[in-house]
Amino acid sequence: MNQVKIGRFIADCRKEKHITQAQLAEKLNITNRAVSKWETGKSMPDVSIMVELCGILGITVNELLSGERISMEHYQKKAEKNLIELQEKKEKARKALNRVELIWTIAAVLLAPVHFMINYYYPQNNGTGIGLLILLIGLFLFTGYFLRYYELRLK
Repeated sequence: MNQVKIGRFIADCRKEKHITQAQLAEKLNITNRAVSKWETGKSMPDVSIMVELCGILGITVNELLSGERISMEHYQKKAEKNLIELQEKKEKARKALNRVELIWTIAAVLLAPVHFMINYYYPQNNGTGIGLLILLIGLFLFTGYFLRYYELRLK
């Protein structure tokens, strides 16, 4: 999927209907900045409003994801292509999440013994050790939740 192509298609369909960005945004209960980001290819419409957006613009979701009008002869082929691209994007996001989680796990496993050795030889830093451990756990959890949220946004 080409976000810029999809954005241009949204803009063209909106202009065909003689609707401004502000009017479209109002109908979808979003900001006109969100519509602007779609049309410039900086972001994609959220899945939760795609059907409503397509209804307003008079297009199908398949046409929206393709970024072009689709004839009935090519409709099935384009639908399959869009589904494959979405699945590949989802898989890519899942792999990226797994990589980040693996890196954080390795970092925690490597840093924890080093930290405990420092605390063993320099016991006056006990409070620092506990704080560092809590910080690492917090960062690990936050990163995991953030990436899961980001992955959901990609869907």
